[in-house]
Amino acid sequence: MDDNQEKLTEFEIKQIARRFETSDVEEILQWAVDRFGTGLVMTSNFGVEGIVVMDKLARIAPQTPIIYLSTGYQFPETDRLKDRLRDLYDLNIVEHRAELSVEQQNQVFGEKLFVRNPDQCCHLRKVEPLQKALKGSEAWIAALRRDQSPTRATIGIVEWNAKHQLVKINPLATWSRRDVWDYVVRHNLPYNTLYDEGYTSIGCVPCTRRVMPGAHERSGRWDGQQKLECGIHL
Repeated sequence: MDDNQEKLTEFEIKQIARRFETSDVEEILQWAVDRFGTGLVMTSNFGVEGIVVMDKLARIAPQTPIIYLSTGYQFPETDRLKDRLRDLYDLNIVEHRAELSVEQQNQVFGEKLFVRNPDQCCHLRKVEPLQKALKGSEAWIAALRRDQSPTRATIGIVEWNAKHQLVKINPLATWSRRDVWDYVVRHNLPYNTLYDEGYTSIGCVPCTRRVMPGAHERSGRWDGQQKLECGIHL
């Protein structure tokens, strides 16, 4: 963003969000790049939605930092896809980790914190690293969709994120799961092979399972817990 350009007010952000409600993803991303420049970042765990956004962003601003929270519990398939996408698009992937390794966390908090207190585990391994990763940024691209879960049903295409005090951009907010997969198949994009094994939303190994046919796509996260989000988005 130009140093002389004033920060957007929440009212202006809402107006922009309404304007973009029927816009193409490319138009939204181009606006974000033009408006925020080097103050723009994206976060991704390389889920299928993120791949769609990265495919489009790579044509507009390929060196936009892609923040990846390496929790120590990620699937090896996720890391293999990360390396493949980096090579394919020449991505600027910036990895962030928790202050404590998994072994150190086990020593301090006990084994299997993800079972006993998944919110605390997510906070240590995702929320705190993201807070540090976003420092100094002005805007944050995320690949969220409204139909993914009730907690995401009202997200704006552009919105003010009070937690991190920056603008958050959700260019796929109006897309459906079918829209995403149609795009991936049509453009022959790489994706996490775990999707072919019955996974529909991929997070950390201990807190992710396959879902039954017809079940909600995020039902495989934190199975048996009253939990829909890790805390980095909502």
